[in-house]
Amino acid sequence: MPVPHLDRPICEPVQLRPGARLRVRRIVEGGSAAPSAPFPHYHDVSELVLFGRVRGQLVADGMRYALTDGCVVFVPSLRQHDFALEGGPRDWTLVQIDAGTVAALADAPAGEPLRGVFCARPEAALAGRIAMLGDWLVEAADNDALAASLATLLLQAVASAPRIEGRREDAQSDALQRLRPALERLRHDPAHAPSADEAAALCALSPAYFSRRFHQQLGMAWSEYVRTHRLHLASQMLLESDRSAASIAIALGFSTPSHFGELFQRRFGISPNAYRRAGTR
Repeated sequence: MPVPHLDRPICEPVQLRPGARLRVRRIVEGGSAAPSAPFPHYHDVSELVLFGRVRGQLVADGMRYALTDGCVVFVPSLRQHDFALEGGPRDWTLVQIDAGTVAALADAPAGEPLRGVFCARPEAALAGRIAMLGDWLVEAADNDALAASLATLLLQAVASAPRIEGRREDAQSDALQRLRPALERLRHDPAHAPSADEAAALCALSPAYFSRRFHQQLGMAWSEYVRTHRLHLASQMLLESDRSAASIAIALGFSTPSHFGELFQRRFGISPNAYRRAGTR
């Protein structure tokens, strides 16, 4: 049974395994793949995406970039971004790297490109080396020491690729920035999420205006968003840790394990333990 998908909250929680510095996934979708639904988000890890076949756009830091076959994208930690991919066959390798590893590289003179968002299209020779490193990284994903070394080489190679020029978005693209203090508080401590009034105060907005603006931007109330964020994080913890469902419920601030189970079942149509079994087969 496939594991159900949960729509990403904007401050997308990405959990690396304890002691791990990166996570690698290869995604391949066929001709029936639908266009992706835009959803701006950001997370603690830095993100490197090696595209094979793709058509679409990246929006990040107020800029919009056209995505075409063979391009690469780098997004540093905590930078808001969004991918809008056209339907049809597409494939990519996603490398999510802890912020500390990237920061160490970015501090070196040759690492300056890693301090910001960029989209690039490597020329033929460099593209071949990047593809080879990406394949090796996918194969070595469970070997933390080797994978970290390969990721470093990959980042250095990508940083030297010719850039794709983007075009600046209008001011509306930064509208979510005003809500970021509340989202940051939730991201740092999901078990003790601020109330709607507290979230409004963090954003220096009145409670009524905060609620209206939040619903306009996210399409849901603050309380619903907090619940979605916690469920998303719980779904990752179920698959990537051996903690019990009850322990996860308590750690994320659900009132009781049974209440967590009810919410999870309602959202996924499957119990937390069944979700874990389905995702670890």
